[in-house]
Amino acid sequence: MDYKTIYQKWLERATEDAAVADELSQIRDDNDAVYDRFYTPLKFGTAGLRGKLGAGTNRMNIYVVRHATQGLANYIKKKYGTGAVAISHDSRINSALFKVEAARVLAANGIKAYITEELEPTPVLSYLVRHLGCVAGIMITASHNPAEDNGYKAYGEDGCQMTDVAAGMVFDEIQALDMFDDVKLCDFDEALQNGSIEYVKDSVYDSYIEEVKKQQVNPGVCKDTDLKIVYTPLNGAGNKLVRRVLSEIGLKNVTVVPEQEKPDGNFTTCPYPNPEMKEALQKGLELCQKLDADLLLATDPDSDRVSIAVKRKDGTYRLYTGNEIGSMLTEYILKSRKAQGTLPKDPVVVKTIVTTKIVEEICKKYGCELKNCLTGFKYIGEIILGLEQKGEEDRYVFGFEESCGYLAGSYVRDKDAVVGSMLIAEMAAYYHNEGKSLVDIIDGIYEEYGYYLNTTLNFYFKGADGMKKMADIMDNLRRHTPDTIAGYKVVSTADYDTHIATDLITGQTETIDLPKSNVLSYSTEGGHCAIVRPSGTEAKIKIYITAIGSTPEEAQEITEKISEDMNGYLHI
Repeated sequence: MDYKTIYQKWLERATEDAAVADELSQIRDDNDAVYDRFYTPLKFGTAGLRGKLGAGTNRMNIYVVRHATQGLANYIKKKYGTGAVAISHDSRINSALFKVEAARVLAANGIKAYITEELEPTPVLSYLVRHLGCVAGIMITASHNPAEDNGYKAYGEDGCQMTDVAAGMVFDEIQALDMFDDVKLCDFDEALQNGSIEYVKDSVYDSYIEEVKKQQVNPGVCKDTDLKIVYTPLNGAGNKLVRRVLSEIGLKNVTVVPEQEKPDGNFTTCPYPNPEMKEALQKGLELCQKLDADLLLATDPDSDRVSIAVKRKDGTYRLYTGNEIGSMLTEYILKSRKAQGTLPKDPVVVKTIVTTKIVEEICKKYGCELKNCLTGFKYIGEIILGLEQKGEEDRYVFGFEESCGYLAGSYVRDKDAVVGSMLIAEMAAYYHNEGKSLVDIIDGIYEEYGYYLNTTLNFYFKGADGMKKMADIMDNLRRHTPDTIAGYKVVSTADYDTHIATDLITGQTETIDLPKSNVLSYSTEGGHCAIVRPSGTEAKIKIYITAIGSTPEEAQEITEKISEDMNGYLHI
């Protein structure tokens, strides 16, 4: 069926949502607009769905959400017969509406829906799946995307985002359905009355917070500190639970950025609510200056990621990368637990392949095994699950990825900004009580292990031709391996799509024991590295650069040379 025929069907059938119907009418004579909305459906993958809000199969709206949920319901009925699904949402536009629509579809299919009464962090959804014994979970969120986007994350019974296999099976079920005729729907109020839809009890959130608090490394260290913290939830879901856990571990001097405290899907003070970006932190930094705060904590809209800024001696604030925060937390947790004698036998730290290699050196120091996995926290969750299945989950100490996602403990299977915020604040208080700041700590790590500078380049591709352009770039790189990068000889490559790692010096190859992924890695003399990866959630290619220098200036110079060469190799 071509896009014009699909559009006509929508024009006739998609009348329930007035905003969608109005948009469909407005684009009637604009072929480009019709094409952009209907040339392809949003594809259901391991990250679920994500796209712009609006009318069409290539947009997020109630019809696309219902369609996806019917496919998920059919998958559940074939695999489990019946079961329950947990559903939550963040602060984005239409998130609460999409939560209700998903619940209506599940209930109509005889599948119980546990829904949160208000917005909750993504890690809470992961917790609910396992705590309530669900066979799946749905989180309505687009994470840190711009305000015009929304999304739909699907979780398996293990509390991890769905695997490639499961997501593929759900996608096949969705593809077999007519978006209007094949979707079952029930009345929400009736479903609440008969129990097929049920709100999650408050006691469940209490149990979640207790699990978070169990991850404290030095309990009690925050009770007498005079550490000043500014916190911003960036108008998202972290406000209540992050503030609650900080209060319960004893932190008394926590001030919330007032303009970014309440849920607001328009994100008026931070149009791109990504805590990795300085622009999103501006209001927080201004309040830090006003209050002379020691630490800024910022969680993203669905509160699974957290970033920080720390006051320098001169009163200015230093922003930290996810790699730096994760490295400090790894050092802090391993050092403290080793001193306490609470490190398990054969401890395990997990990171993704694009996360800083300095963690390798930290783990060596403390006799800790480091496991690498593909990008995406579900792979860290799978490693935790594997340890759990062997009765070894206590070996898991900490896991993180470079994009500000961290997890201590095995109570959830996703990155958690609630526990991340707690551990960062505890770490800051611990060192603050010793007369040190986190600036001293990261500088000390670099002095001990070397200056590892990690930089991510983002190349965006828009429109219908964007995905093809990305595919062409990756294909060209596979056919033409660079001999040198930044003047350093390329000594090894890894293609995670073919599972082949090649030593270019000896010519020897070995199999990469990780799931298939469209990622290319190039390592050079001196330990520098460039990893090329198309995003799984956005139309962009990321290049992750590692440069190792004896000084910040040397590492920066190497980074700039690698960036220049990689730009050329991508022909962008």
